[in-house]
Amino acid sequence: MQKRVINFGITGCGLMGREFGSAVARWCHLLDQDVMPRIVGVCDSNPAMLDWFTENFESVQIVTQDYHDLLNSDAIEAIYCAVPHNLHERLYVDIIEAGKHLLGEKPFGIDMAANERIMAAVQSHPDVLVRCSSEFPFYPGAQQLLRFIREERFGKIIEVQAGFLHSSDLDPSKPINWKRRVATNGEYGCMGDLGMHVFHIPLRAGWFPRNVRALLSKIVTERPGPGGHMEACETWDNAILACEVQNDAQHFPMLLETKRIAPGEMNTWYLRILGTAFSAEFSTRFPKTLRTLPYTPGSAQAWHALDLGSESAYATITGSIFESGLSDSIMQMWAAFCDELAHRDAMRQPFYCATPREAAQSHRIMTAALLSNQDGAVIELMNMNK
Repeated sequence: MQKRVINFGITGCGLMGREFGSAVARWCHLLDQDVMPRIVGVCDSNPAMLDWFTENFESVQIVTQDYHDLLNSDAIEAIYCAVPHNLHERLYVDIIEAGKHLLGEKPFGIDMAANERIMAAVQSHPDVLVRCSSEFPFYPGAQQLLRFIREERFGKIIEVQAGFLHSSDLDPSKPINWKRRVATNGEYGCMGDLGMHVFHIPLRAGWFPRNVRALLSKIVTERPGPGGHMEACETWDNAILACEVQNDAQHFPMLLETKRIAPGEMNTWYLRILGTAFSAEFSTRFPKTLRTLPYTPGSAQAWHALDLGSESAYATITGSIFESGLSDSIMQMWAAFCDELAHRDAMRQPFYCATPREAAQSHRIMTAALLSNQDGAVIELMNMNK
């Protein structure tokens, strides 16, 4: 099969940049693809971060510390941008205005004002595909929950719970990094970096909250800085958002949590939907297990556990009896981005990456959460749903 090749540049060659590189290197893992990414250019302010790419990808032609070199190259069609939040506005706007398709990391701006300027660029360049990174919904269990949502299996929804639970920040000796500084991470703290993972499926389902009451926590107040001296941690460690969802069809509470300090967890993403006719839940803590509870009046209320195999949005060489992991979900996310870039509305499966609109909705939720925590009040959100 002849494949359309999409030439990519990467700005920010750290952890997630290398994950994208790994997905590109094993693209043959995907079956029946008529599109494939190729890494042509890499950019990072730290030149040491570039070596891994030049050592592993013969396709790399541009190696630079100035991202404009990628934007000025006719050889590059799309950019993956993984940089601290304070750089999102400038880089994302420049990338979009250069006519390069963009997959950017969340939260699409350090605050709502920055996000609004990014959104203005998006709206001014409708031919440029812009999407936000969010890989956890591409786990097979999460994909099954999405099918249940589309099929309206739940009856009257009783409650929705979603969260992303970190763990390593429980260690007070962990050195401070940019995510602990307001200047680089923003006032959102844990919400900005983890929030889209939690918001993606609820927002795609149309469950934008009408209001929010937030409880934000600062737990470890200082951490070792360069040279070992202690520095203040300025951002929120944990956030619990109690929301109320109301639309034409449903009215129910929704609990959302983003936590950097969650004892015993290790990057656990979960979604639980409880309904009068059907309930279901999935957590990456048990990546093979999907739990469901079908119910008819008068019958037993019993949870069922189903072992999941490799049942991806995009078919792979992996046997159906094996389980999926984070690297697989990242590859699936990239397959969705490349599929949409190549085919637009004729994608080969229905679930696309998080949109700029959903990123903008997340900013409205997070901004309201800051106000709620500050005032100890419920903040109405419906007039912010744009």
